[in-house]
Amino acid sequence: MMLDVQEATVRYGAITALHGISFQIAEGEIVTLLGANGAGKTTTLRMLSGLHAPSSGSIQFEGSEITQVKAHDFSAMGISHVPEGRRIFPQMTVEENLEMGAFKRNGGYHDDMGRMYETFPILKERRKQLGANLSGGEQQMLAIARALMAQPRLLLLDEPSMGLAPMIVDTIFRIIADIRKQGTTVFVVEQNAAQALRLADRGYVMENGRIVFGDTAQNLLHDERVRAVYLGESVEG
Repeated sequence: MMLDVQEATVRYGAITALHGISFQIAEGEIVTLLGANGAGKTTTLRMLSGLHAPSSGSIQFEGSEITQVKAHDFSAMGISHVPEGRRIFPQMTVEENLEMGAFKRNGGYHDDMGRMYETFPILKERRKQLGANLSGGEQQMLAIARALMAQPRLLLLDEPSMGLAPMIVDTIFRIIADIRKQGTTVFVVEQNAAQALRLADRGYVMENGRIVFGDTAQNLLHDERVRAVYLGESVEG
């Protein structure tokens, strides 16, 4: 198992954000985490990238315990996080943003830069433009490409479709599928449940800081609870 989370709890002072959650991600999978706003999805990703250490529980990545690893070491360890809102460097060019993604590497990343431009051709066209001047979709592509420059084995994506036009969303999800084909495992938090489940192999559903159930993506697409709450479909009976 690439990632194994067992009974992980995260607290903000007196507030418990995650209540002993457990889940697994196998190498080569795309796994999605579904839930309403405030359910704890972003906190889960921040925990997995070292930004919020759990107060109890275990997180193992490729067999090693990582609960005490500092956030700045996660990239070198093989985990990259694309946060909600993209968080690119707006006053840097596209190329400079990509170089920042490889800052933990001691050179030798120019081949990877070329691969990013093959995967995201629009970024090659825009490589000398400032990040602030890109469209929302282009900024999301840049955020993903920057994360990939660290050569992660596990890519964490927080709401990659947020605020994007449907056509651009389709492009982003095709790119995520291609990233998995190239050998990167993906864990994606996504409000667009139908799109996420069509992309993923498996999924988990989170409510109020707890993972309440999980299944294959196909089973979740046909689960009455998921259809009613997350896909906006009425379920008779």
